Amino acid sequence: MIMNKKLLILLVCFMGTSWFYAQGPGRERIKTLKVAFITERVGLTAKEAQSFWPIYNEYEEILEAIRRRERVELRSQITMLQDLSNAESSVLLDKFLIIRKEKHEAEQDFISKIRTVISPKKTLLLLKAEEDFKKRLLQQMRKRRGGG
Repeated sequence: MIMNKKLLILLVCFMGTSWFYAQGPGRERIKTLKVAFITERVGLTAKEAQSFWPIYNEYEEILEAIRRRERVELRSQITMLQDLSNAESSVLLDKFLIIRKEKHEAEQDFISKIRTVISPKKTLLLLKAEEDFKKRLLQQMRKRRGGG
C-alpha cells in the first residue's frame, strides 16, 4: 500500500509535541518510521489520523513517563537483588505491581479512547502493528550489532 504524500504531511503535522521529546536524531527517525508503519498497517484515513495521533501521542508520553519511573525505581535496585532484605524486596515488589497496574490502566484508557476514532478492527490492527514494529526494530538492532 503506497502512502499518499498529503497524508504523510498531515501525519507529521499531527505528531505534535512528541517530536520535541525525542532524544537525538535516531529516536526521531524511529518515531517517523513508526508513524509511517502504523499508518500503513492500520490504513488510517486523513480524517482518522487527525483524531488518532493526538490520542496516540498522549498515550506514548504516559508510557514513557511510567518507563522512566520504572528504570529509576526498579531497574536500579534489581542489580542488587541478592543483597536486598525481605523487607526491601517486598517494597520493590510492591513498586513493581504498582507500575504494572499503571501500564495496564494506561493501555485500557488508550484503547477506550482510540476505539472512538477508529473501528474495533483498526484498533486490533494497531495493536498488531505496534508488536510487528517492535519485532522489526529489534531485528534491525541485532543485525547492526552483528547478532543476527
